[in-house]
Amino acid sequence: MSSLERLDDLIMRLGRAAEQLRSGELSADAAAGMVEDCAALATQAAAELEQLTRAEVLAPAPGQDTLL
Repeated sequence: MSSLERLDDLIMRLGRAAEQLRSGELSADAAAGMVEDCAALATQAAAELEQLTRAEVLAPAPGQDTLL
């Protein structure tokens, strides 16, 4: 699975969690656990974004040659 695919998956999971939290159907304990899960997902998403950014910085822009 590529970084973009992992990032898309994390975004979908965060979206589903947000829907559940907004629904008001979760108990206080379940909502607290969901918030902790969201924090972990957000951390993973940040790591994926950083990896993607670093990969883009290392790759030369289209049409640009590497200086010798």
